[in-house]
Amino acid sequence: MNLFSRTGIENKRKQYCQETYLLDWINIEKLDWSKLSANPCAIHVLEANPKKISFCYLSTNSEAVHILEKNPDIIEWVWISQNTGAMRLIEANLDKIHWGKLSGNPSAIRLLEENPCKIDWCCLSRNPSAIDLLEANPDKIYWNLLSRNPSAIHLLEENPDKIHWTELSANPNAMHILEANPTKIDWFNLSKNPKAISLLEANPSKIQWYMLSANPSAIHLLEENQDKVIWFNLSGNTSIFDFDKYSVVLK
Repeated sequence: MNLFSRTGIENKRKQYCQETYLLDWINIEKLDWSKLSANPCAIHVLEANPKKISFCYLSTNSEAVHILEKNPDIIEWVWISQNTGAMRLIEANLDKIHWGKLSGNPSAIRLLEENPCKIDWCCLSRNPSAIDLLEANPDKIYWNLLSRNPSAIHLLEENPDKIHWTELSANPNAMHILEANPTKIDWFNLSKNPKAISLLEANPSKIQWYMLSANPSAIHLLEENQDKVIWFNLSGNTSIFDFDKYSVVLK
């Protein structure tokens, strides 16, 4: 199967995917191609290595929609339902989508509002674009997942007894709450929180390297501690690419 036409390869990538290459210290041989297939900054790498792509993970990749549109037979519809860049494909195939995954998709609010009976309120509770829907249906909120929702801080502050601290620890907008309640922090989830780097650097013994490996704000810590890196998670980390210079050209 020829997934990529020459025209597609030569097209300029949108936003941050333009001409990016791996950082000098990243060993391509250690990367996991499943996680890399979901990495929105890895499109050029995937186009150069089509036989290594995981279609399941690629279906979640918001920067791979041009590939998926040209190759609908490779789409995994459960996973594309959560793809924020794939709404045109999703809306054209409503009989194939997974409403649970779609309920967590920030780009799908209009479609969800049009189909309220199909909403999965558990998944919707973590959707940062769904706050109006959630506030209008407070009895349907799942507070454990809402605690992870970066747009729900005002609701959580109004209902501190409903906070789920394990999930809150992953919330990038909750640092002021977490810093005020250090004994309630879940360090496993905090290690993936991109706004928690200062706190993690101040508590290196509490870092969970499995989660930190996926943290795009922790790339300097990962470079300094390469023996602790979990390469599976690092493969999905958008910060493994250098946006300023060509460091590795993959053949």
